Amino acid sequence: MDRRSFLKNSAIGGSAAAATALAAPAYAQGNRTLTLVTTWGRGLAGVHDSAQYCADMITAMTDGQVTVDLKAAGELVGAFEVFDAVAAGQADMYHGVDYYFLGQHPAFSFFSQIPFGMTFMEYSNWINHDGGDVLADELYSIFGLKAFSAGNTGPQSGGWFAKEMNGPEDFQGLRFRMPGQGGQVMGKLGASVQNLPGAEVYQALASGAIDGTEWIGPWADETAGFQEITKFYYTAGFHEPGPNLNLVLNLDVYESLTPAQQSIVQNASRASSIWTMSLFMARNAAALSRLQAGGVQVLEFADPIWDAFSAAADEVVAEALGDPIYAKCHESYFASMRSSAQWSSISEGAYLAQRNRLKA
Repeated sequence: MDRRSFLKNSAIGGSAAAATALAAPAYAQGNRTLTLVTTWGRGLAGVHDSAQYCADMITAMTDGQVTVDLKAAGELVGAFEVFDAVAAGQADMYHGVDYYFLGQHPAFSFFSQIPFGMTFMEYSNWINHDGGDVLADELYSIFGLKAFSAGNTGPQSGGWFAKEMNGPEDFQGLRFRMPGQGGQVMGKLGASVQNLPGAEVYQALASGAIDGTEWIGPWADETAGFQEITKFYYTAGFHEPGPNLNLVLNLDVYESLTPAQQSIVQNASRASSIWTMSLFMARNAAALSRLQAGGVQVLEFADPIWDAFSAAADEVVAEALGDPIYAKCHESYFASMRSSAQWSSISEGAYLAQRNRLKA
C-alpha cells in the first residue's frame, strides 16, 4: 500500500481528505530554492552537465521563482543516498540513473535500462506516447516521488578490460564494475560484479581493485582517464543501449509547485533529454579517434560472447516477474519496443545500411 492510500484509508487521513477536498490546492508562495542532489561527482563529463543543464533551465524558465541549487554527489549526500534523501524530504529532487536503486524496487530497471533493451528513441516513444509515463507515476508514487526523463547518454560502450575477452569463459572470476541488471548478467557469466559511483571508478581500476569497468562512452571515458590504465576497449555493449536519466522530485514538493511551474519542470526535463543525448553524440567520435591515436585497441565482442550475454539477460529480466508492478512494466515496455523496432528496422535501419554502404 502506498503512503497516500494509507492516509486516505485511516480515520485521520479520511478526515483530512474530506476537509481538504473542498479547498483549493495549496501552492507555495513567493520565490523559493529547491535542492537538487545527484548521483554524479561534480564535473563528470556529460552526466553532471545534464543535471546542471536541467537545474539551470528550471531556474531560467521560472524567472528565478524556483531556483534549483545543485549539490553533486558527496556535497550533501552520497551518490547512492539520493533516493532516500529525496523520499524522506531531506532534499527536494535528485538527478541520476535509477538502476542504482533496484534494491528499492526491481521495476526501476525499466526507467533506467534493461539489458538488450530500448534505444533513446524507443524509450522516448514509450515514456511519452505508449503508457510508460503512467507506469512511472504508479511506481514512483509508492515512494512519494515524481519522476521525469531528463537525460540519455545514447548507446554505452562494452567497457575497459585488462586483456582481450575471447570467449564467455574469460568472464569467470573477473572483477568488473557494472551496475543494474547488466551487472547481474555479468554475474551469471561468473564475474565478481562491483557497483561503484562514477567518481570512484578510476581509482578502483588504477589500484587493481577491479579488473575492468564500463562507464559511458568514448568522450566520458576519455575524460575519466581509463586509457591511462588499460588499452583494451570494447565499444559496443549489451547492457545500456539507451540509458535514461531521471529528474525525481519529492511528490509533496512537486505538488506544492504551481501548474505553470510543474509544466516547466516537465519541459525542462524533456529538453535535458535531447540536449544530453546530442552532447554525447557530438563528442564521442572525436574522442574515439583520440583514444585510438593514443594506442587504445578498439574491439568488438565475438558472437559467442554476445550469445552468452543474451541468454543470461533473458534469465535476469525474467527473475522479478512475480512482482505485479514489474510484470506490468515488462509487458508494456517490450510491447512498445517491438512496435518501435518493427518500423525503425525497415525505415531508418534500411536507410542507414544503404547510406553507410554508399557514403561512408
